[in-house]
Amino acid sequence: MKNVIVVTGASSGFGALTARALATAGHTVYASMRETTGRNAPQVEAAKQFARENNADLRTIELDVASQDSADAAIKQIVAENGRLDVVIHNAGHMVFGPAEAFTPEQLAELYDINVLSTQRVNRAALPQLRKQKYGLVVWISSSSSAGGTPPYLAPYFAAKAAMDSLAVIYARELTRWGIETSIIVPGAFTGGTNHFAHSGRPADTARAAEYEAGPYANFGDQVMKGFAGIVPPDADVSAVAEAIVKVVDTPFGKRPFRVHIDPTQDGAEVVNMVSDRVRAELLRRIGLADLLAPAKLV
Repeated sequence: MKNVIVVTGASSGFGALTARALATAGHTVYASMRETTGRNAPQVEAAKQFARENNADLRTIELDVASQDSADAAIKQIVAENGRLDVVIHNAGHMVFGPAEAFTPEQLAELYDINVLSTQRVNRAALPQLRKQKYGLVVWISSSSSAGGTPPYLAPYFAAKAAMDSLAVIYARELTRWGIETSIIVPGAFTGGTNHFAHSGRPADTARAAEYEAGPYANFGDQVMKGFAGIVPPDADVSAVAEAIVKVVDTPFGKRPFRVHIDPTQDGAEVVNMVSDRVRAELLRRIGLADLLAPAKLV
C-alpha cells in the first residue's frame, strides 16, 4: 500500500534518511523542515534531486515544529494535496552536551519544547484527520537513553527524550479505539552518520561549565565521547534506523510492533523496555482496558 507520510525534522540525520528510504520504498513522503527558502534551501534542492534520480515521490514542506500555526498549515496542505494522511513520524529533536548545572532553565525549557512539545503541536494538527479517517500510524523516534545506560553530560537531552517516550506510550492507548496504530522506534547511540553529536548545543553558562572543566571533570566531555565511540561497533550504520521504520510502515495494520530497538551498543534499553511495557500492559488488563493494547480495525 502506498502511504502518504510526513516526517518532522527531515532536513538531515535520521529524518532525511528515513524520508528518502520511505520514498524509495514507494510511498509519498513529505520531508518537513523549517526555513525551506532560507537556511534549509540546499536541503530542499537535495531532496528534489534525490526524487528525480530515484524516481521517488519525495517532497519537502515548510513545518516549524515550534509553531502550532506552521504545523497546522503543513498538515492542511498535505491533506489538501492527497485527500488523506496515513503516517506521522515524530523525528524532530535536538541534543545538548555538557554538565547539567551549566545549562540555564531557559535552555532546558527550549530543549523540552523541541523534543516534546513539538510532537504535541504536530499531533494536534494531524490527529483530527487520522481520527476522521478511522485509521493511521503514528511513529515516534525515541532514544535508548530513555531506558538504557545514560552517561553524564547529556542530562537535558535524556530527560526530554524520556518525556517524549512517556507521552508516546499514553498516546498509543488513547488512539487505538480510533483505529490509529503506534510504533516507538528506539535508536541507540550512533556517533557517526548523523550530525546529532556534531551539532549538539552547549551550556549557556560558560563560567559554570568552566568550573567543571577546571576541576575534577577536566576533559570529561572527551572521556564520554571516547567511551561512546569505543562501544559503537565499526559497522554500525545509521541507515538501519530508516530501514526499520520502512519495515514498520510496510507491515500490515494490526501487525506492527509497538516498540523496535536499533541499538548497536546494546545499552540495556531493550531489556528495560520489555519489562516496563509488559507491566503497563498488565495494568490495563487488570482494570479491564485490554482492548487498548491493539488498534481497532474500523475500515
